[in-house]
Formats: sequence, C-alpha cells, structure tokens
Amino acid sequence: MTLPERREQETTAMLASNAERDTVTERLQVAFAEHRLTDSEFDDRIRAALTARTAGELDALTADLPAVAGAEAGLAPDAGTARQVSPGRFAIAFKSSISRAGRWTVPGRFYSLVYKGSGVLDLRAARLTEPVTTIVLISYKSRAQVLVPPGVRVELGGTGVSLADDGASAVAGTGLAPRAPVVHVQGVTYKGTIDVRTKPAS
Repeated sequence: MTLPERREQETTAMLASNAERDTVTERLQVAFAEHRLTDSEFDDRIRAALTARTAGELDALTADLPAVAGAEAGLAPDAGTARQVSPGRFAIAFKSSISRAGRWTVPGRFYSLVYKGSGVLDLRAARLTEPVTTIVLISYKSRAQVLVPPGVRVELGGTGVSLADDGASAVAGTGLAPRAPVVHVQGVTYKGTIDVRTKPAS
C-alpha cells in the first residue's frame, strides 16, 4: 500500500464530528431541492448521515453528487449557488392551495392560514434559522400538511394536530441528539386537519 493510499484509508476511518454531519446534511438538502434525489433516497441518506460514525460513511452519501460551489473556499452550501427563497413570515391560502417547498429560509416563527383550501409546508430541504422553529397553522375546513426531515424533535400543540403514522413518530420520540433542532407545530383547526409527517401523503 502506498503512502497516499494509507493516508486516504486513515482519513475515511476517522470518526465523524457533528459539524461534518451537518455539512453533509446541508449538501443532501441542496441536492433534494434540485431534484437530484427522490423522496425515499433523501430520507434514507439523511438518516444515514445523522447516524454516521466515520468520515468514510459520510463521503459515501455524497459521492454521486456534484460538488457545491463555494465548498472549496470553506463556505456552507447556502453561500454557494443554491438559490434561497424567503417567503417572509406568512403563508395564506383563501379558497385555494399554497405550498412552501425546496431550499427556502424558515424564520424562527412562521404563520400560515388555510381557509377552505389546502396547504403544504415542506421543511425537508428548508434552512431552519433558529434552534426552535414554531409553526402557527390555522386550518379552516381545509387539509394542511407539515413535512419534517428526520433528525428533528417534533412538538405538537393546539387542537386538531396529528403525527402521521409514516415514520414521523421516530423524530418525535427519544433517541435524538440533545442538540437536535426543534419544530413546534401550534395548530388550530375547524372541520379541518393538520398532519405532521416525514413524507407526502399518497
């Protein structure tokens, strides 16, 4: 074995840090927002990144993805070419539908009203700006969904808010890292529903 090969082997076997896991997670989010990964691929890779023990395991998760512009300069993926969409603090649907998805920036407190329509707040590829994100969601004779990525701690409050049985229960329970981001969904429904899940309803 040559010296470069030995060094490469030692690097891939090195234990991964939380910062390295975060970097890979952000890169996967960008790839998902660019439609390079399917829902199931994104879900599987995010879960693998959060539990990866070595640098080699993390490298394998992004080996088939293009390098993010700015990464060589030590910049986070958000500082590169990934387009940021900031819709503000409100999302309102009046007898219509509304969707927030992709690589958008979520403020610490976000408000949404869905009146006789439908709404989807997709946080799976979003950039959460605070350790605790509060979603205040009102569903009046409507169906609303909040899609959360693996690895976040979900807290529910209000009335008519349910955690869908699609694997989302895993992110709401124990076993998460103490520093895991928190998504608190505070809902109010009237003849409507608010589902919190990890994948879109079929």
